[in-house]
Parts: sequence; C-alpha cells; structure tokens
Amino acid sequence: MNGGFWENLDRLVAASEVVIDRPAGSVHPRYPGLVYPYDYGYLEGASSSDGHGIDVWVGSLPVKAVTGVVLTVDTIKRDSEMKLLLGCTPAEAQVILAVHNTGPQSAILVERQP
Repeated sequence: MNGGFWENLDRLVAASEVVIDRPAGSVHPRYPGLVYPYDYGYLEGASSSDGHGIDVWVGSLPVKAVTGVVLTVDTIKRDSEMKLLLGCTPAEAQVILAVHNTGPQSAILVERQP
C-alpha cells in the first residue's frame, strides 16, 4: 500500500552516516529562541531538495529505525523539506512537530504504522 516508501527510507538510512551537528539542548545558530529538544542532524551522502543532507531527528528508542517523517513548508525560506524521525516515540514526534509549526513554518507528521 505504501509502495515500499518506509523500506526505501530504511535502506537509505542504513547506507548513510547519521551526523548530529545540533545535539539536544543546543541553540539554533540563527534563531536563539530555538533550543533543540532532541539530537538533530543529517544523513551524510544523501541529498535533500535543498542540496544538503537529508535532515534527521534522533529520539530515545534504542533502535534508530525510521519511525516517521515530518513534512515542512517555510514561507520565508520559500522551501519545503522532509525530516526523518529516527527512533522517536510518538510523544517525541509530537514535540518535533511543534518545533516545526512555529513562525513562518508549518508541518505535518506522518507516522510509520507497525
């Protein structure tokens, strides 16, 4: 039914290095009011629509499987992105969603169903 979407994301993550460049508790470099509630980074060697690595949030589950995606649109940057949730609980996913539903951004959460 999902056309292999989740499985392909799993393969992409497995073939990439997860780089955490904004650890939990760090402050966004341009927006000092934004403190990262969880580790945030990107997949090295994979590219997103902005030409950079695919963004990832890393939660507390011991297995860092893809648990969902957050789809964002930003009217200031005039872009949209997909952020992968790796090892995130449903509660963590809601916190991450709230981070992306502030200011000029809006987002939706697509959770992976078991």
